[in-house]
Amino acid sequence: MDQAFYIHSINPVAIQIGSFGIKWYSLAYFFGVIIGWQYCRMLLRKYSFADYSEIKQTTPINNIIDDFLIWLILGIIAGGRIGYILFYNPYFYFNNPSEIFAIWHGGMSFHGGLIGVIIAAIVYSYKNKIKFFPFVDLLASVSPIGLFLGRIANFINGELVGKITNVPWAVVFPKYDQSLRHPSQLYEAVLEGIILFVLLQILILKFGLLKKPGLISGIFLVGYSVSRLIIEYLREPDLHLGYLFNIISMGQLLTLPVLICGIWIIQSATRKKAA
Repeated sequence: MDQAFYIHSINPVAIQIGSFGIKWYSLAYFFGVIIGWQYCRMLLRKYSFADYSEIKQTTPINNIIDDFLIWLILGIIAGGRIGYILFYNPYFYFNNPSEIFAIWHGGMSFHGGLIGVIIAAIVYSYKNKIKFFPFVDLLASVSPIGLFLGRIANFINGELVGKITNVPWAVVFPKYDQSLRHPSQLYEAVLEGIILFVLLQILILKFGLLKKPGLISGIFLVGYSVSRLIIEYLREPDLHLGYLFNIISMGQLLTLPVLICGIWIIQSATRKKAA
């Protein structure tokens, strides 16, 4: 075996107090939500809801994001867990129903979490008489923060490893095998997290796209989808699934509808603006 740039040896438990431990993965969710929440509040101060001709809201501006926080957390956790069970391992959970609620054993799906957040946003926006797309544009603008921290947590856990490679920055994940592998989690952290976040902030702060309902949401979905489709080719597919039809991973299959929806949303928002 060639020399690895790094041999993975990070403890997935960040804080251990007796038999109680807090994992880095849990902290990634926590800080992703908190940082995203605070950034949304900043955007609300900069682009007040009075700037959105689409929005007719009854909730005080300062409470719009604050009140949605618990909805967001429930949407992420419930959607992410249910999505993983249905998309990735229904047979296992059908035969082991007690594991359904054991989220500390791992098993969350981005696509399920996305659906969960969208459902939560639909119900919340309807309940508070808030126009849907201007509201979810705010959520989309900060979503790369959570994606970045989540992918870093995947790397810390030594999960979702990349394919075998000889690149100079190859990593060995001893819990998986002794091969040199792409740190695909870090690739996704850069593309889905850093680059997508920077792109969205340029479009928001320089070009004011938050005032054009739907565009930021559509661009986020397209940006995430393109990143995911590319990186999946450098990532090992789930061992129990492999490649579907010998050409596509489950992650890529689930991402294709997201890409199509993103393109449709962008086109719809652009046509509406032109009209």
